[in-house]
Amino acid sequence: MDIFSLFTLCGGLAFFLYGMTTMSKSLEKMAGGRLERLLKRMTSNPIKGLLLGAGITIAIQSSSAVTVMLVGLVNSGVMGLSQTIGVIMGSNIGTTLTAWILSLTGIESESFLLNLMKPENFSPLFALGGILLIMASKRQRRRDVGRIFIGFAILMYGMELMKDSVSPLAEMPGFSDMLTAFNNPLLGVLVGAVVTGVIQSSAASVGILQALALTGSVSYGMAIPIIMGQNIGTCVTALISSIGVSRGAKRVSVIHVAFNIIGTVVGLILFCGGDMLFHFSFMDEAVGAVGIALCHTVFNVFTTVLLLPFSRQLEQLARAAVKEEDKTPQFAFLDPLLLRTPGAAVSECAALTNEMGVLAQKNLMDALQQLQEYSEEREALVVECEDKLDTYEDRLSGYLVQISQHGLSMEDIHTVSRLLHAIGDFERIGDHALNIQDSARELREKGVQFSGAAAAELKVLQTALEDILSVSIDCFRRDDPVTAKLVEPLEETIDQLTTEIRARHIHRLQNGECTIKMGFVLNDLLTNLERVSDHCSNIAVCVIEEREDRREQRHAYLHDFKAAGEFAESLDRDLEKYKLP
Repeated sequence: MDIFSLFTLCGGLAFFLYGMTTMSKSLEKMAGGRLERLLKRMTSNPIKGLLLGAGITIAIQSSSAVTVMLVGLVNSGVMGLSQTIGVIMGSNIGTTLTAWILSLTGIESESFLLNLMKPENFSPLFALGGILLIMASKRQRRRDVGRIFIGFAILMYGMELMKDSVSPLAEMPGFSDMLTAFNNPLLGVLVGAVVTGVIQSSAASVGILQALALTGSVSYGMAIPIIMGQNIGTCVTALISSIGVSRGAKRVSVIHVAFNIIGTVVGLILFCGGDMLFHFSFMDEAVGAVGIALCHTVFNVFTTVLLLPFSRQLEQLARAAVKEEDKTPQFAFLDPLLLRTPGAAVSECAALTNEMGVLAQKNLMDALQQLQEYSEEREALVVECEDKLDTYEDRLSGYLVQISQHGLSMEDIHTVSRLLHAIGDFERIGDHALNIQDSARELREKGVQFSGAAAAELKVLQTALEDILSVSIDCFRRDDPVTAKLVEPLEETIDQLTTEIRARHIHRLQNGECTIKMGFVLNDLLTNLERVSDHCSNIAVCVIEEREDRREQRHAYLHDFKAAGEFAESLDRDLEKYKLP
């Protein structure tokens, strides 16, 4: 083996890591926010979390990405520490699939079908299919599938380069002598941990070990401790991601490290102790790529079975290691770590925007209640709620802009667009709630109140406003364009109601039944109520545009919709329902 073989080994490792990253990122993009939603729904107990963690890691081929996602979700206050334990254990099992795929490189047979299973034979077909999908398809999802194929082909090409670069080592007499040093299990664990920690990929370090095993010079006694060490080295990514996060998120990394260290210590004691007592016959046998994949899987399954019953104790260990409790925030916001998994970040932004909509709705209801029965405590709540809405808008809009700079699926791109449109409308609804509160305070300070007729008319308008706000929030939360189409007739109804109420007020003013002062307050109130309905219309139209891919000019879409018979029927029904007394 000369210097050029070393260059080839480094190049093969680079191709392997690039292929793994490309494949993993494309799989994450296709999954979008579904992974994050599954994590929150299906982690009620460790068994469910275990199965989910294994499934997600198999799907995106990256246990590190899953761990970083967990750190970000815990740091944001979205998940609890106990929910992450099963997922971490499952991700360790899921990551072993890569080793089994790589083990196919060792297939030797004259059978056409068996030879076709060798990655070096079928990966070029994946590369061809991938490039055709990328170049010929106009749909983003198919191009993402093409990138997955390309990533897989590059990964396998890197594995072949590593295998070819180390194959001359089998003929070097000094190589066998050097490998005898790895008969020391502690040294094997150290080497496995250091190599994996440096390249931050257990799949790549296992691939290097499998490439060396194909020379026939690596025994089971050497390989097993190295595999154990690789599980410790893969914790480096989690440790790096825990820098600068909350103490709760740091505990996720502590659990990950403790799980792998305890598993390695117990496994090493049983392995070495068993060999001393029973003198395992396979210790000096050469291990192949399949044998390494088997050892990798057996060790991870053994560690999981061993520690799963002690999930609560692992959580207590993490809390003991990171003792100080975090101050509970007023409300949680997303962590920058989630930007590494953009689909999860988009899903969490959607959840927070839904919270923002509910908050805006509550604030408006509280402000309208002030017109009926003024309360100093309620006034403080309205002001505090408006400040929260401002904070939501500032942080969410900035975070969504950052997400837009990362690779997103078309579905997530549409979601980001919908959220960016909506958060401004939710914030403005909060502003109008504050204006309504000011009108209520003005009535209280002046010691005046609306006439019986005006109060009855406002009651009808308020009922219509509550209904349109409820429908708008509901259609946005469920991303439902069918429900969203109920909003525009209601908005037109509210416009006609405000026009009629203004006309009736002028009539009462002319008859001396009302005063100019009350007219100013009423006009301000009607303007704010009408503006709220306009923002509800914006939210609904945004849902329809993004879901039905109707992103032409908004006024053109509204013109077409209002010209349809369905709109006229809904408008007549709403005008009948919200008739002024």
